Amino acid sequence: MAFSSLRALIGGGGGGGGGARGVFGGGYDGSSFLNTIDYITISSTGNATDFGDLTVARSRLGATSNGTTGRGVFGGGMITGGTASNVIDYITIGTTGNATDFGDLTAARRGLTATSNGTTGRGVFGGGHDGSSYFNTIDYITISSTGNATDFGDLTLARQNLAATSNGTSGRGVFGGGSTGSVSNVIDYITISSTGNATDFGDLTDARQNLAATSNGTSDRGVFGGGYTGSNSDVIDYITISSTGNATDFGDLTLARQNLAATSNGTSGRGVFGGGTTGSVSNVIDYITISSTGNATDFGDLTDARQLYSAATSDA
Repeated sequence: MAFSSLRALIGGGGGGGGGARGVFGGGYDGSSFLNTIDYITISSTGNATDFGDLTVARSRLGATSNGTTGRGVFGGGMITGGTASNVIDYITIGTTGNATDFGDLTAARRGLTATSNGTTGRGVFGGGHDGSSYFNTIDYITISSTGNATDFGDLTLARQNLAATSNGTSGRGVFGGGSTGSVSNVIDYITISSTGNATDFGDLTDARQNLAATSNGTSDRGVFGGGYTGSNSDVIDYITISSTGNATDFGDLTLARQNLAATSNGTSGRGVFGGGTTGSVSNVIDYITISSTGNATDFGDLTDARQLYSAATSDA
C-alpha cells in the first residue's frame, strides 16, 4: 500500500487498484549501500523487476506516495561512511526510470519512517537518528510539489527504526515500535492534514524495532510485521487505525526477520513484506490478505538478496 514505510510505508494511498505496483528502494547488502529500486505487481505473485535508481545510494530510509496519483517519495537514510542524509527524491511509480531530486528534510537523519494521506497528497516523515541523537521530529511535504520539508510536530517518543502506515484519505497516520536506546512497543497517531504533536494510540503485542508496516487504506486495518525484539521476529500484529487501542496478533511471516519493508495495494487488501535480514540478507517477499488474519505466504523474490534497511511504497 502506498502507506508503508520503511522501512516502512511504509507508504500511503487511498485507492484500490488490484493491479497496483509496489516499489522497494535502497538498502544495504552487507558491504555496499544501494540505489536500486525494484517493482512488483502486488496482485500477482512473482519475482521483482528492476525499476531504476535512487539519486543517492542509501539505507535506513523512509518511503510513501500519494496513492493512485502515482508519485512515490524516498526520504532520509544513511549513506557511505554512516552519515545521515536529508535527501528526498521521487519517482512516478507507474513509469520505470531513475529517481529525481525532490528537496530536503528539515534535518538529516536515518532510521526514520514515512506515510501519507493518499490522494489528499500530504506525506509525513517521522523519527530517526542523526548519529548522535534520537529524533521525535515529524516533517511534512506536499507530494505533488517538489520542495523542502516543513516541521509538522513531534512524536510522543524520540526514536529510530520505527514503522508507519495510515488509513489513506481518512487521514490518520500511526507510528509503531522503534528504539529509544531500548526497544519500544509504543504506537502513536496523528491527523495528517493537521499539523501538531502525536498522541498515544496503544501498544504493539511485542516491543520491537526494525519492523515494517502497511494497511488496506480506507478499509482501516494497519499491520506491523517482523522486527527485532532481542532476536528476529516473525510476528504480524494488526490494529484498526481509526480506533485507539492495543494491537492484536495477526499471524506470522514466512521467515523471522528484521529490517524489512512493506506496502500494499490499498483497498484491494493484499500486503507484501520484502527483504530484511534473518542473520543473512534476505530477498524473500511474503504476502497476506490484510482483512483476514493468518500466516503469510511466499510471493517471490527481490532482484537479489540485498534489501537490508530498504523502504517500500505503492501507487494504490
